This record gives sequence, structure tokens and C-alpha cells, in this order.
Amino acid sequence: MSTPPRANEVKAPARGFWAARDLPTAFWLVLTVIAVLAHRSLPVPQWLMIHLLLLGAITHAILVWSQYFSFALLRSAATIADRRTQNIRLMLANGGAALVFLGVPLGIWPLSIAGAALLIIAVIWHGVSLYVRAKRSMPGRFGRTIRFYIAAAGMLVIGAALGGWLAQGTDAPNLVLAHALLNVLGWIGIVVAGTVVTLWPTILRTRADESAAIGAARALPLLAAGVLIAAAGAALNVSALLAVGLTAYFAGLVFIGVSLWRAARQAPPKSFAALSVGMALLWWAGCVAVLIVGTIVVSIDGSGIAGLSPLFDQTVPYLVAGFAAQVLPGALSYLIPVVLGGGPTPVRVGTAAFDRLGVLRVSTANAALLVCALPVSSLMRVAASILYLVAMASFLVIMFIAMRAQRRAKAEGRTLEEPRRGPIVPEGEQPAGRRAGQAVAGLLAVVLTVAVCAVIDPIGLGWGGQAGGDPDAPVQVVQVEAADMRFTPNTIEVPVGTRLIVELTNTDESQVHDLVFANGTGGTRLSPGESERIDVGVITADVDGWCSIIGHRQMGMTLTIIATGAQNGAADTEHGDGQDHADMDMGGSGGMDMNAEPGADFAPYDAILPPLPAADGPTTHEITLTVEDTVTEVAPGVEQTLWTYNGTAPGPTLHGRVGDTFEVTLVNDATMGHSIDFHAGALAPDEPMRTIAPGESLTYTFTATRSGIWMYHCSTMPMTAHIANGMFGAVVIEPDDLPAVDRSYVLIQSEYYLGDDGGEVDVDALAAEKPDLVVFNGYANQYDHAPLPATTGERVRVWVLDVGPNRASSFHVVGGQFDTAWSEGRYLIDHAVDTGSQALALQPAQGGFVELTFPEAGHYPFVSHIMIDAERGAHGLFDVTD
Repeated sequence: MSTPPRANEVKAPARGFWAARDLPTAFWLVLTVIAVLAHRSLPVPQWLMIHLLLLGAITHAILVWSQYFSFALLRSAATIADRRTQNIRLMLANGGAALVFLGVPLGIWPLSIAGAALLIIAVIWHGVSLYVRAKRSMPGRFGRTIRFYIAAAGMLVIGAALGGWLAQGTDAPNLVLAHALLNVLGWIGIVVAGTVVTLWPTILRTRADESAAIGAARALPLLAAGVLIAAAGAALNVSALLAVGLTAYFAGLVFIGVSLWRAARQAPPKSFAALSVGMALLWWAGCVAVLIVGTIVVSIDGSGIAGLSPLFDQTVPYLVAGFAAQVLPGALSYLIPVVLGGGPTPVRVGTAAFDRLGVLRVSTANAALLVCALPVSSLMRVAASILYLVAMASFLVIMFIAMRAQRRAKAEGRTLEEPRRGPIVPEGEQPAGRRAGQAVAGLLAVVLTVAVCAVIDPIGLGWGGQAGGDPDAPVQVVQVEAADMRFTPNTIEVPVGTRLIVELTNTDESQVHDLVFANGTGGTRLSPGESERIDVGVITADVDGWCSIIGHRQMGMTLTIIATGAQNGAADTEHGDGQDHADMDMGGSGGMDMNAEPGADFAPYDAILPPLPAADGPTTHEITLTVEDTVTEVAPGVEQTLWTYNGTAPGPTLHGRVGDTFEVTLVNDATMGHSIDFHAGALAPDEPMRTIAPGESLTYTFTATRSGIWMYHCSTMPMTAHIANGMFGAVVIEPDDLPAVDRSYVLIQSEYYLGDDGGEVDVDALAAEKPDLVVFNGYANQYDHAPLPATTGERVRVWVLDVGPNRASSFHVVGGQFDTAWSEGRYLIDHAVDTGSQALALQPAQGGFVELTFPEAGHYPFVSHIMIDAERGAHGLFDVTD
């Protein structure tokens, strides 16, 4: 009876070559661990942690070891040319991965595309080399498993191309799902399926099942077709097709699994390598089964692919952590000692070192991962994830220790009997009692961790609590996600008399969110990736909840707690989101003394627009705009917390000529997500206008190709609230032929919808379009208190911009007449002699300029001639002297 070659029997030359080529796998694993650790304190995105492991470590390992197995199974030897081309392929693949890891977070799509292209070239080359080698060789019994590697390479080519397309910022969850299926179940899954057919019995040191080769031949079409069908179903938003593909894939796993189970019955897993690979296979099959059931349910209820997103978001991390992250160290723990070689004794030394505390590590990691998958508290999940990380990361330390020990044994020519330490016995060959002790120790570590968390946070296990109501009340814990201006779920049913604990996680990419309730309970503001637990108290009636970030409630970020069994369904609204606008002490300009003197710290916004310096050609302007929450006076005795660029509203006025380039660095030092949109530049908004979270920055570069006075503003939703709360400014771009004048001013009209004193914008008043103040340059009547100077006979140019967000403007100078009026790219009149203009009419986001000379000394008021707005603060003075 023929048997597959055991890995340690393969006479492929230069085994050290293959081990050395796999060193970058350790590098990517180290980066993965660093990213996971940094995720505890920094906003490291989940996609980066997953891709460092899958695209970095596992992809590199596949490219190395599938080549190694191809030579072994096809009974051929690697030539110098083979090694040279292998090195080039690995450099291409790792270089491509590095470019992707740079391009995606920096938002540089060409960099991401270049990385994907390099990876695709490397993998196509890899697949072609395997195909050519298979054609030229006489395969043994298991030689046809090379087809698994060739098919998997095709999956990655499609998946990487799709990933490159998605890297431009395309919002297509269905394509993201297709990308994940092709890469995880296709590229990684099919390679693992083909490898374990021979590697699993070799690790167990037993013969392969008689039907293993036949099962593998039947499994490959099912696995490959299943991935392609499932990916097509995801891409086309056909959940039934996705269910069919996953079911076919699972059937392929069954064909492979039968022979693996028979091998395990002959020689039960005992070593770290066998246990780690075995648990990985169980997580793999389990996660696919969960996805199948969820997909069938969604297909029946008709909710489509969108209804599957939460399920896939919850399952994929366990597919990565349970399957991919365990199969790699398990396989390497067997393969590295074999390829390092040196004879029976050094190989045994290396194997024993890799086996060190193996059962403890496997039991701890899998028990901790199981806890993470259960509906436990955030504290327990964090503690369990730390245990998992420690157990898994220990492989890196053990790997280096084991490789060093094996090399030392090779150099010393050690025998199987060490004088001082006795025989070398890997833990997989040691008494069952010792292995059982390690398994119990691992389980106890997890159980004790859970117990400590339960003592610290008893509500997490439903043991009641002390925050409001009966401490002995039953507890219901619900996990809620905040993203895309929605809470999921947004309705929670709770039996009357039950204490509700909400575990809130902000899964948004850039926005800050919180959750407050009408009964007075609530949480803190969470940056993307952060989470917290909110004790809502004992529920006795319906309760409304919402995000208190300005405008988010109005955009749909609400949550309703329904008290089941309550005698009435009236929602608890006793603690709303602020005082009613109509009842405020300073509601409207009529409640304020507009003629009062400003506060002692009042400093008028500088309206002067200095002349541009002479330039031989286009100029590059480098500007940093820092977003800040700034408490500032907006009218005498009235303070508001504004969101500002560089501490003022309006932000700084940018000034240049047609052809100039502006390199703007936006830094978010505020407490929520913000962005910027420059009307003066023409470019795709996807990247430069994206919302950035607190602590982040971006660079926005544009070239001014058209003259005018252009608005810039925050484009984060709700945009009305961000503009109304101070996030705007002007860019003045002068044409080359603009005549010089004696004085230039910039006036920006905006509106305030006042919140409580020292508070933020009142979004209800904003939605009702009932402004309290309409102002020039951010302060009501400020140029009544600090008039703008001019001299009789001087030509004065006044640039005017209406930033709204809602009110139009009709700019007028009382006692003056305009002989030049320019609006939105055209002259209405230009240095007219016998005619003139009395007002410049502007809608929100429109601008222009007027020019006039003052005939005599005096005080000339300027206003918006929408007179109610002039009375609301859109009023100032020119102080004209001889």
C-alpha cells in the first residue's frame, strides 16, 4: 500500500533555503501583534490587523511552502533558477503588500493599485510555475493536490484585483464580502485544504487514509466552484446564490474532513502542531457552517446581502483568529524543524522546543476565543482577547528559541541522549497526564479571568447592579453598534423590571458618537473603534435614546427601548436634548441687548484684505488649519462653543491668484469628526473631503483655476450644523487683470442658531430656519464697535461671501453707490459712469465684490438689506474721514 511522503522523508535539496525564505512570515506576524497591541490605545483599523496576518504573513507562507510541497509531491528538485525566481516572486509579493499597507490608510489609490498589481504578478507567476512543474513531472499518488495551489492562486488574482478597486474608497459592502470570500475561503482555504491531505497524517505520524486522494479529487471542484459562486452571489446581491456557493464549499470540506478524521482516529493529536492545526480546522468548518445558516435565513426572509453584513462582520474575525491564525503556527511548528534538518537528533531538538507548553497554549487560546464569541461583557471580552493574544504571540518567541536550539544541536552534533538532561522527548510523546495538566491549566486561566471580571463587573454576567432601581433585578445585556448615523439595533425590547445594560461600540470609520437616554443616563463620546457599557437602569416604561452629537439625532441616530408588559407605552422624555429654543432666555435677537458693549476680550475679526505681493509666476501656499472647539463671544454677553478653523469663525481668509496652488494640512484637535471642502478647487471629493477623527490629519491640495471669492466649509454631516457652528471661511482668487484699489475688505455673512449660553448650535432652530443672529465675520454688529476705516475719494473694494447655511444676503452700503459690481464670475457693472448698483444679491455659497468711493466724511452703515437680518446683527459701519 502506497503512502504519501512524509515531510521529513522528502529529499528536496537545500532545505535551509526554504526555511530562510519564510523569515518574512515572522516579520509580518510581529507587525500583526504590534498592531493588535496598539489597537488598545490607538485607532488601528480592524482591516489592517486582518490584512497584516492574511496578506502579509499567511500569503508569504503560502508562496514559500506550496512551492516546497510541489517539489516534494512531484518528486523533483529545485534548481538554482527555481530559487532565483522564487526570491523575485517573494520580493514582488511583499513589496506589493507593503504598498497596500501604505496606500490604503494614506488614501493614495495609485499606491494601493501598484501594490495590488505587484501581488497579482507574483501570484500569477507562482501559479504558472506550479502548473508547468506539474505538467513536466510524473506525479505520485498525491501529486494532483498541486491543483489546489493553482486554483487558489486564481482566487487571489481575482480577490486582489477586487481589493485594488475597493481601495479607491468605493462604498460597496457586497464587493467587500466578495473580496473576503475569494481571499479567505479561496486563496487561504483551498491551499490549506490541499495541504492537510498529506500534511495532517504526516504531523500525526500515521498513514494517510486510503480514500484521501480520491476525496481530495472530489473536493477541489466543490471548493473552487463554491467560492466563485458565493463571491458572485455577494457581488450581485443574490443571497440565495451565496448560500448555494457556501453549501458547495462546505461539502468540499466534508470530503477532505472524512480522511482527516480517519487519520486522527488512528493517531490522536498530541503535539502542538497537530492540536493547533486540528483546532484551526474545527474553527474553519464551524465558521462556514454559521455563515451557511445565516445566509439561508436571510434568503428566506428576503433582507438581501445587506442583512448579512452584521453576521459576516461578527464571523470573519473568528475565521481569521480561529482558523488562519492557528493553522499557520501549527504547520510551521512541524515544517521548520524538518527543513532545517541536520539529522534525527537536531530535528527532534527543534520539534521538542516547538512543542514546549503546546497543550497549554492551544487550550488557552481556544478557550479564550470561545469566551470572546459568547455574549459576555466588554471587560470579559477584552480580558479574554488578551489571554488569546499572549497564547498566540508566544509562538514567535518559541519559534526563535527552537530554531536557535536546533542550529546549536546541528553545530554540536548532539546525540539523542543528552548527558545532563536525559532523552529528548517532545511533549506530544510525553505521558498523557502531563498534557492533561496543561489543558486544565489553560482552561483554568480563562475561567479565573472570567471570574475576576465577573467580580469586578457583576452586571456583565447578569448578576444585577447598583445603578438605579432594584439591585436584585434581572439583567439584560444588549450590544449596540453606532455607525453611518444609525444605531444597530435601534429598537430593544426589555421586560418591565429588568435592568438594561447597553454595550455600545462605535464602528464608524471617522465619526465620534455617544448614546444618551431620556431617563438621564448615558455614556461618553466614543472615537471610532472605542466601546463602553451604559447602565440604563431598571426599565419601567419606554425610553428614548439618541446620539447627542450636534445634528446626529436629527439625522436618525435614535434608539427606542420598549418596555414589554408595561401598562402604558408613553416614552420617557423627561431629560431631553436641551432646553426648547422658544423658551430660552436669549431666544432671538429681541432677547439680547444688541447695542451693549462687547466683552473685555473682544477683538474684531480683521476684515482687511492686503494686496498680493508681486510674483513672477504661480505661487504655492502652504497652510495649516487646525480644527478646535472654541468658546467665543458672538454678540455682547453671548458666548457659544464654536467649531473653528484656527480658533476663529470665519477661519483664515486664503488669498491668491489664478494658477496658484494651495497645500492645506487639516488637523483635527476637536472632540468629534470634521472635514473641509474648498469650492475654489475642482477635484474628486472622496479623499480630501473625507471626515477625519479627532487626532487625525489630512492634506488637501488644489490649484486655483478660476477667479472669485469662494467658500470653504466643513462637509461632515449634518453639514448645516457644522457650518452654522462656525466651520467656514473664504478663499479670494484674483484674476491677473483685476485693477488695484486703495482698500480691500472681506465680509462673510453667516447665521447663528444659539444653544444654551456657552453651548453649541440649536439644531431644532436650524431645521426650522429661525436664526437668532445674522452676522458679518462671526460677531453681531462688530463693525459698529470697530468701524472699518476709509478716506474720501479712495476706491474701496468689498468682497462679500454668503456662507449661509440658509439665509440669502443683499449687501448694501447706506449712503453709498456702487459703480462696479461683480457676482459669481461676471461683472454686473464695471466702473460705470452714469449708472450704478445699490445692492449685491447673493444666495448661500455665492460671492462677489462691489467697489465704491465715499463722497464725503461720515459714518456709512453697511447691512444686509433683508432688514430683519440687519436687525439680527448683519450691520456695521465705514468710518470715512477726509
